[in-house]
Amino acid sequence: MEAFAVTLTVFVLAMFVGFEVITKVPPTLHTPLMSGSNAISGITIIGAILLAGLDLTALTTTLAFVAVVFATINVVGGFLVTHRMLEMFKRK
Repeated sequence: MEAFAVTLTVFVLAMFVGFEVITKVPPTLHTPLMSGSNAISGITIIGAILLAGLDLTALTTTLAFVAVVFATINVVGGFLVTHRMLEMFKRK
């Protein structure tokens, strides 16, 4: 139970820090940062798939599945935004 409390504390702090960092970024930097976050979300997808494959408990499998879904949404959204931004710089 102590390990769970430590893990939950780290998770909540990471959410808070992530929210604070993202809200402080100026709009002109959001697209380049989204492109960089695609790589991080790709790593998250791989880690979550590996965790889901271990089949430790129903909770870990469910949380890993949710992590795969959210990270996939982030990657797809990031690529769509990056593609749209690059289209703006093409000559007509």
